[in-house]
Amino acid sequence: MAMKTRYAEIAAYITRDGSEIRELLHPAQHGNKNQSLAEATIQPGASTRLHLHAVSEELYHIISGRGHMVLGETRFEIEPGDTVLIPPGTPHCVETLGEEPLRMLCCCSPAYAHADTELLGDAGLAATLPGRLRGQ
Repeated sequence: MAMKTRYAEIAAYITRDGSEIRELLHPAQHGNKNQSLAEATIQPGASTRLHLHAVSEELYHIISGRGHMVLGETRFEIEPGDTVLIPPGTPHCVETLGEEPLRMLCCCSPAYAHADTELLGDAGLAATLPGRLRGQ
C-alpha cells in the first residue's frame, strides 16, 4: 500500500466528464480501500459535461480559480476555500470563470470509477437548463 504519493510523479488524464485529473490516491493504484482523492483542473473558458455518479458521494474543495457549479436544479458560484457536497445520483457540472484554470480536490466514496459516471449532456452550462436536467 502506498502511504504517500508525489504530485510530480502522477500523470494526468482526461476523465469522462472532460476534466483533467490527477489521482492522488486511488485503490486501483495505491492500495487504499474506501475512497479516492484527485485534483481536477478545468481550463479557462471550459466546463465539464453534465453527469452524475449513481453510487459515489463526492466532495469538491476549490483550490484556485473561480467557476459556476450546477448541482441538481441549483446553480451557484464557486471560489477558493469553498467545499461542495455532491450526493450520489445528483446531476452536476462546473464551468470556469475568468482567465485562471479552476483547480479543485475531488474526494469520492466509494472511490471514483468510470463505470459509475453517467454522462447527461454536452459540455457547457447551456446543457444545464432545468428542462435538460429533467430529461426534457
